Amino acid sequence: MAHAPASRFDPQEFVSRLPRLPGVYRMLNAAGEVIYVGKARDLRKRLASYFTKTTHGPRIEHMVGQVAGIEVTVTRSEAEALLLENNLIKSLSPRYNILFRDDKSYPYIVVTSHPFPRLAFYRGPLDRQHRYFGPFPNAGAVRASIQLLQKVFRVRTCEDSVFANRSRPCLLHQIKRCTAPCVGLIDAETYREDVRNAMLFLEGKQEEVLQALARRMEEASARWAFEEAAVYRDQVQALRRVQERQFISSGKALDADVIAVAFAGPEVCVNLVMIRGGRHLGDKSFFPQNAEDCDAAAALEAFLPQHYLTRPAPPLIVVGEPVDVDALSAALSERSGYPVQIQTRAVGERKAWLEMAARNAQLALAQRLGTHATQQARVQALQQALDLPSAPRRIECFDISHTMGEATIAACVVFENHAMKGSEYRRFNIRTVSPGDDYAAMREVLTRRYQKLAAGEGKVPDLILIDGGSGQVNAACEVLAELGLSDLTVIGVAKGEGRKPGTEELVFPKGEKRIKLAPESAALHLLQQIRDEAHRFAIQGHRAKRRKARASSPLERIEGVGPKRRQRLLARFGGLRGLLAASVDELAKVEGISRELAERIYRHLH
Repeated sequence: MAHAPASRFDPQEFVSRLPRLPGVYRMLNAAGEVIYVGKARDLRKRLASYFTKTTHGPRIEHMVGQVAGIEVTVTRSEAEALLLENNLIKSLSPRYNILFRDDKSYPYIVVTSHPFPRLAFYRGPLDRQHRYFGPFPNAGAVRASIQLLQKVFRVRTCEDSVFANRSRPCLLHQIKRCTAPCVGLIDAETYREDVRNAMLFLEGKQEEVLQALARRMEEASARWAFEEAAVYRDQVQALRRVQERQFISSGKALDADVIAVAFAGPEVCVNLVMIRGGRHLGDKSFFPQNAEDCDAAAALEAFLPQHYLTRPAPPLIVVGEPVDVDALSAALSERSGYPVQIQTRAVGERKAWLEMAARNAQLALAQRLGTHATQQARVQALQQALDLPSAPRRIECFDISHTMGEATIAACVVFENHAMKGSEYRRFNIRTVSPGDDYAAMREVLTRRYQKLAAGEGKVPDLILIDGGSGQVNAACEVLAELGLSDLTVIGVAKGEGRKPGTEELVFPKGEKRIKLAPESAALHLLQQIRDEAHRFAIQGHRAKRRKARASSPLERIEGVGPKRRQRLLARFGGLRGLLAASVDELAKVEGISRELAERIYRHLH
């Protein structure tokens, strides 16, 4: 059931015709754009509340004032409506929905199914072939846990290809971080016991592990194998120290997430504390968009489905606000295959966890506001230094990276509203210009970047930074003039004497002037931050492209040389080095290689 935007839209009449069924509604403005997506247990009752109540907050009142049409979709249940709502919010990004950035998938520790399993960092879809433990809040927590497991249980972490080709123990064995199963210094049964203990530890069954290690220590002592007993003793002591440091432990192998919300002016922070196997793995803070004038319950109601409907949920989620979670709990339980409880009234130990999460959220907010204040001061200093009519809200910076013309990459990074916007970074493969021609490369990347802007699409930058001198800046200005965007401000950041930080010069178009800011200038610090980020992003892409190009065989780029001919050539001459030393006559003797093709191969290789 739907209603398209119209100038005479009557919300009261429209709502009166709605069914009392669960579903999803989409509010549209006069331009037909979706400005809000919501779900309801009773569509008629929920939508009527927008147009009959007079106690809405400023944000909702402003949204309702823009509604020129509503579309609704009836679903079979509220849980199904929740799933549809979440999908629509992520695909449409409506202006009045509280949006949480869909970050990368969380990392896990994986124990492989190899006969001698390995511990490894893993990020991606899970399968049934291996055992996964987590998720962890960040990569650092995974690596710290792997290091701990290496120290205590000495399980290998090397790739299977390395494991299969070792002829002597590696450095990790020498520093007592691996038992060297690759060269048979430990038997398969003992190694599997170490792996089993490591997995029990990750599951939160520390006491069971300690009992098993104590038992093995006593058995070794009874056999007078005192060196072996000392190894088990050290493992027990290390695990005891871990338990002492573990300040969040319920004595149970509990998997839970604890979520708290904090406010500071217009900023909102949602802090997520992860507990796996009774161990506190760390926390992660989220800062939503479009959260002005919202309360803690609204922030949580937006966060929970957006976060958990696209990734595994633990059996217990503890939140500090009274929110309606019945539909979400049902949806998560159905997707997970086990009951997922969302607890809104925590007591005792769980209440202490919530208080800790709230402190984390407040600390993260304070750090964010401090960073924003610093960046705001830098932006204002930049406005004064460049004599701009207003403080630049959006700055785009370009850099070109290559190695003597090889694998040229151009990068564009974006600074907006006092922060770098990683989701808007872009890289461009430069193919249409001569290798090493930075000016032509700059022309190409700016043409590709701003031709849509010239057509009325995209965001207009207040300032364009070019990592380079007068040549690059003038090339940029020529492109912008051709596109009809000559009113955009372009500044070059040229490296100073000795390429030392603090000696940079700011280059203006057409050689109008060059200025040098003081090394302690806040404006210079902002320009350095943005320029360095563009350089990092460009060189990262260039190195990846160069590795890929160099990893491929030069024979792959020769027309007429397919896989079979490549194999015959490499087999005949013993590899690429022998092939490079071969003459045209020797190449022509290979089966399937004509004289003409041999000459072509020789010319390409030389």
